[in-house]
Parts: sequence; structure tokens; C-alpha cells
Amino acid sequence: MYHTIVIGGGPSGLMAAISASESGKSVLLIDKKDKLGRKLQISGGGRCNVTNRVSHEELIAHLPGNGKFLYSAFNTFDNFSIIAYFEQLGVALKEENHGRMFPVSDNAKDVVNALKTKLEENNVEVRTNNKVASLYIEDTIKGVIMDDDTIIQSENVIIATGGKSVPHTGSTGDGYVFAEQVGHTITELFPTEVPITSSEPFIKSKTLQGLSLRNVALSVLRKNGKPRITHQMDMIFTHFGISGPAALRCSQFVYKEQKSQKKQDITMMVDCFPDETIGVVKNRIIKQIESNKDKAIKNSLKGVISERYLLFLFEQAGLNPEHNGHHLKKESVDLFCELLKGFKFKVNGTQSIEKAFVTGGGVSVKEIVPATMQSKLHDNLYFCGEVLDIHGYTGGYNITSALVTGYVAGLNCR
Repeated sequence: MYHTIVIGGGPSGLMAAISASESGKSVLLIDKKDKLGRKLQISGGGRCNVTNRVSHEELIAHLPGNGKFLYSAFNTFDNFSIIAYFEQLGVALKEENHGRMFPVSDNAKDVVNALKTKLEENNVEVRTNNKVASLYIEDTIKGVIMDDDTIIQSENVIIATGGKSVPHTGSTGDGYVFAEQVGHTITELFPTEVPITSSEPFIKSKTLQGLSLRNVALSVLRKNGKPRITHQMDMIFTHFGISGPAALRCSQFVYKEQKSQKKQDITMMVDCFPDETIGVVKNRIIKQIESNKDKAIKNSLKGVISERYLLFLFEQAGLNPEHNGHHLKKESVDLFCELLKGFKFKVNGTQSIEKAFVTGGGVSVKEIVPATMQSKLHDNLYFCGEVLDIHGYTGGYNITSALVTGYVAGLNCR
């Protein structure tokens, strides 16, 4: 008989097990894979962006999937607590752009090892390569049943199994099955932070494959042509569509907009000069052409944007790149400038949830006590991490949510 069983050895499970064991309570951490913290170890390109040194408001803004649910938990443990916690564990952190916090060593293993050391200090029993088959129920939840039918009893169970993204780390949706077993609602699951697909001819022909655009504004447009969301970041054209930070952040809105438009293709738009008006852009382009009238426009406008994209937009606008400033139609130049500020193209969806960085949807937060992560249906059941219907953008926001909900869940096990 354990005081608490934690199912799942990812960021939220590790933190939950540590937190639950702080006052000497007996805790068992079970993970079906051979190593703990697999997702932490590959996060941030192997550097592990543990959190962000930003205000709660900014943090919530970067968690578009029910981020406000975390406000109560932040009263107990927040992003600043995470920073202090890892410093206390001996993991020195450094701040990079947008408040992102990384270990000074740039090595995610240092984060994982520090948490594993803390588990040992707190005498948490760890069982890897062990798979939970279901919750053990006799009137109430009394533990777990393993794959080999072994019953392990406990006073509390914390489900920290992750979502369905990056399945090789062990996130294959087990927690949703356990949650449904005891009456919890699972909201619709969908991929977020995932590349976007398109069947546009220029994508199929690989015209722009591998081309990166820096600091552009990428928008998902509604049916009325107005932006549903815009993200100003880098993006890249691929052989199947688009990827890169801006595309990943837009992906969940492609899914949602497609759902609202009954699976139709969605229009997206790229603005190469998001900080300038169309008038300013047009004046600059015309001035450059006028100042170099004898030059071919591919030369007079060289450096305005990436050469491949420049030539692509010339073609879209019906401009011959070899023509000089004496032979250009005003209508074509105007169209070219409009394309610089808003090239529109169709997308037909996103890659699968297994290829996503983050899972959207999960255990309904309406059925969870926000201050404790306790189930509203069962007093001794808790949820934390990506199994919950909470999701954010990449850049440390999902790990922050996982660590916060994990700590709070473990702390509140009675």
C-alpha cells in the first residue's frame, strides 16, 4: 500500500512524485518506457526550455488552450517558482529571448538528472518498463492494475501520462482511457504545434521547398477574409506545405477554422513587412525601381526579400524579372506590392497528432479543481500535464504547465 501512485514519468509526473513525497509519504512512480523524462530530454532541441521569466498574463497568453485554468495553481507554484526550484537543485539557468529559461549547460540531461536525484533523496520508488493496464476500483479508486494483472494499492493516484504527441516518448493516450474508466470527459483531441499541409501547385512542384522567410506575419484567415490569428515569426516552405515557428503556432487555428468551415481548405496569408503599411512598402518599391530604371527589376529590387521568393512573387504578379523600369505596368507593380504585404494560399490541414509537438484537448478542466488538480468526481484522483485539456505554444509554455500542475497535484494528495 502506497500513499500515492504517479502514472507517467514525464515532466509533470516527475514533479508530482517529488512534490507528493516531500513530507516522507510513500510514493511509487510508474513509467512504461525504460527511461524517465524522455520528453524533457528532447525538448528545446535537447537544451530543455524549462520555463519563461514573463508575467502570468503573458504566460497565459501563450497557453491558448485553457491557460486561464492555471491562475489558481500559480498561487501555489508558478514559472518563477520553477526557476527558483531548479536553481535550488543545482541547475543554473540562463535567460534567452522572450524570457525563455535554459540550463546554462545547454544540456537537458542536467534537468532530468536533477529531478531523478531528487526522487532518490525523497525515497520515491521508481518502476520503469512497467505498464499500467487500468485503475483498480472497488467502490472507489484503490490503486492500479498492471499489464500482468498485478494489483498495486494506494490511497491516491495521479495520472500524468501525457497526450498522444511524440508517441516514442511513451505518450500514447493511456491516460484518456484511465480517465474515461472513472467517468471523466475527454474533449476532442487534435494536433497543435504541428506542420501545415497544402496542395497548392507551387507546393506540389516544390518551387519554394526549403525557403525560409524571416520575421514575417503569418495569418489564418476566416471565411470573411479577416485574420483569425496572426503570428510574427520565421517560417519555412516544405515539400508538403509550411513549417517553422510561425506555422507551428498557427496550426491549431487551421484545425479550428477548418472545423468551423466544415473541412474546407483554409486560406493563409504571408506579410513580408508586418511593421509597415502597404503605402510605405509601395513607395519604397517604386522609388527603388525609379532610381534604377535601366536595370532589370530582379537587380533593382535585389535584397528586398529572399531572391527565390522575389522571383516567385514576380511570377505571381505577372512581372518579367528581366524587364527594366521602363517597361513595367503600374497594375503589375501594384499587385507585386500587395503580394509582398499579403500573399494568400490555401492549406488543407495539418500533419497527424503523432507528428505534433503538443496534443490539443484532453481531460476536461471543468471536471478538475483548479487549485489542487483534484478530480471533481473522485477525491483521491489527480491529473497533471498534457493529459489535461491545456495546451500552449512551444517555447517552454507546455513544460511550465506540466511542472506547475504536477507540483500542485502532488502537493495536494491527502
